[in-house]
Amino acid sequence: MTRRTLAALAALALSAASLPALAQTPPKTLKVVAHADLKILDPTFTTAYISRNFGHMVYDTLFAQDATGKPQPQMVEKYTTSKDGKQWSFTLRPGLKFSDGAAVTSADAVASLQRWAARDSLGRAMTAVGAEWKATDARNFTLTLNEPFGMVLDALAKPSGFPPVILPERIAKLPATAPLTEVVGSGPFIFKRDEWVPGNKTVFVRNPNYVARSEPPSGLAGSKKTSLDRVEWLYLPDANSAISALKRGEVDYIEQLPPDYIAPLRTDNNIKIGSGGAYQGFLVMNQLHPPFDNPKVRQALLQAVNQERFVAAMGFPLDMRMAYCATWFICGSPNDTSAGAEPFRKADVAKAKKMLADAGYKGEKVVLMVPSDVPYLNAEALMAAQTMKSIGLNVDAQTMDWASIGARRAKRDASDAGGWNMYVTVAGEFDVNSPISNAYLGAACGNTLPGWPCDKKLDELRTAWLKETVPAKRKELLDAFQSRAYEAVPYINAGQYSAAFAARASIKGLDKMWAGLPTVWMLDK
Repeated sequence: MTRRTLAALAALALSAASLPALAQTPPKTLKVVAHADLKILDPTFTTAYISRNFGHMVYDTLFAQDATGKPQPQMVEKYTTSKDGKQWSFTLRPGLKFSDGAAVTSADAVASLQRWAARDSLGRAMTAVGAEWKATDARNFTLTLNEPFGMVLDALAKPSGFPPVILPERIAKLPATAPLTEVVGSGPFIFKRDEWVPGNKTVFVRNPNYVARSEPPSGLAGSKKTSLDRVEWLYLPDANSAISALKRGEVDYIEQLPPDYIAPLRTDNNIKIGSGGAYQGFLVMNQLHPPFDNPKVRQALLQAVNQERFVAAMGFPLDMRMAYCATWFICGSPNDTSAGAEPFRKADVAKAKKMLADAGYKGEKVVLMVPSDVPYLNAEALMAAQTMKSIGLNVDAQTMDWASIGARRAKRDASDAGGWNMYVTVAGEFDVNSPISNAYLGAACGNTLPGWPCDKKLDELRTAWLKETVPAKRKELLDAFQSRAYEAVPYINAGQYSAAFAARASIKGLDKMWAGLPTVWMLDK
């Protein structure tokens, strides 16, 4: 090598060293203020919406509801059913993988559905008509029924209240009596356990093994391929801090906007307010122990509940709340009915006091779990306490965060042994709209839902409605079901309202979001 060549090389090296380092493109990160702290990672164990939302981030389902509520194939490529509706066959899409790189097989699907059916109302209803799942090869599996079941696809596309997510077989076969802690899914994101800080932050990154459908996203159906590299769920229980962070652009999206801030933010051009769907407030009573093991006591409390006062206390503007809704479902939905509501249509404290006395209430303590970190639920709980006290119930209001309530509500112990008597919650329209999707109307004795309602007649009417295919007869059964619900009172409807989300106006895709579920894979920055 000549001296001239060496000099040229040296000059080139010096020139390269003096060049600025190539800019690293920062990951495209969406920062979301989640409505609650995440503690339970298993959406098949709890109906808590934060765990459900987590499930849709990391898992996928065989079928999914589109934006119109119609079930569409998701992980399934094709399916067939016999004329009598008793034989079904399904084929998985080719190339599906879990986040660890392992192939998704029919054995994974069957084991996951068996685990789901042990806990879910629709799954148990299918089991009651002889549902048997069987894998025939790596991509194909079958469902055999003793009787036709008209809601097979609705069940497999259930979006909430125990969605039937698909797990690896080895995980799905773990006991269903405890929540799963290992997270391996085939959804659009991967859970970053190493960055998870309970009480502060949950992190997801794009799943490189996710195999998207070719159809555009619609509801929970279609492609979930995302342009986001990273999603951070931030837990900011102080509403002022969350709103300030949104205004400064430090966060991009608030999943559930506190009601008091809806009107002020409507005037901010940098913020967009969107519909979070119709919701119903719930007063959930533990029916294993006194006093709510007595349906007459539950009826007495129902008589005292003023829905308008509840939704007003929760802070929702006039144009987003209803004064009264008679149905156990969603007012304005196809199953809207007022059957059985007349005696309870008007709140009457004096009448409720007499009903409580006639029920033989003995002054037992009522432990009410009051959430400290979700303002509208806190208001709902305080209104519940006030209502119970107004008719003479001995209320012990115990304040804790929502995650703690989610864990404690699974305890079957009496209230003086660490259990509880009541907690409040809300449910979105897809968890309320029918006798089968409304899990809290499930009164099958031995069910796993906190509150544990048990009413044989209500359960029989529910099953009859589920099997009936003639529209007129189905309507008669729906009315009979609701009338019985007003007698059994599996929970109390505290009123109906519309929720809202808030986001930076610069975020793209907000118009595609599905009301009631944060389908953030549709968003872009």
